[in-house]
Amino acid sequence: MEDARHVDMGKRPDPPTGRSATELAESAWAISLFCAGVGAGIGAVLPLLARWLLSLPWAPLEGPAELLTSVPEPALTLGTVAVGALGGLLLGLTAVHESLSVRISDTHVTLTIRDTTREFAREEIAALFRDGKHLVVLAPDGLELAREHCGLPWRRLTDALAEHGYAWAAEDPYRAEFRRWVPGSPGLPEGADALLRARAQARKHEGDADDARELRGELLRLGVVVRDEGGRQYWRSVRRG
Repeated sequence: MEDARHVDMGKRPDPPTGRSATELAESAWAISLFCAGVGAGIGAVLPLLARWLLSLPWAPLEGPAELLTSVPEPALTLGTVAVGALGGLLLGLTAVHESLSVRISDTHVTLTIRDTTREFAREEIAALFRDGKHLVVLAPDGLELAREHCGLPWRRLTDALAEHGYAWAAEDPYRAEFRRWVPGSPGLPEGADALLRARAQARKHEGDADDARELRGELLRLGVVVRDEGGRQYWRSVRRG
């Protein structure tokens, strides 16, 4: 069974030599300007929305709308546009911080996201594949080395990986082994069920995303790979030699 999976992933080609590294990253300027533009647009519409609310016989947020429209023009529109642009810019900077950049050389693949850089040597990588919006780096023993949200153009990414001789899988070679987690699932290593319970709670709250990532790492140390579909968690165990 193990051999069949490795055949499905394809034989890894010998590394090319003398080729410069390829770096792929989302444009920080493009993301920031886009978010600032959207924020400015919302700011420009806000005074119009406030006046429309006040024209209704009964309107929610009537007090804030009256306060907003009490500011004379053009100071009102200029102010809301400026505030909207600033808010959009801050949101854009957060998006840049959360975006993934990838550096691919003949010997290493380096992932940088959230001020964290992880480097994987060529011999550590069996294959890479796309799972929805995530880039996954798979080790020869079946463990996931990384699973990160990826906003890069997939065609450019796969072409760059092929250029440097890395294997790209059309889908997760181990996908059929995942089972849906329910509390008390049999077959889990000791301690894994408690971690999955904690991770299920963390995933219910957006502010606990870092906690959910940390718990994924704890599960990997126990040899448990977890993937998400909607609000559900699916898991598989890795039999490590």
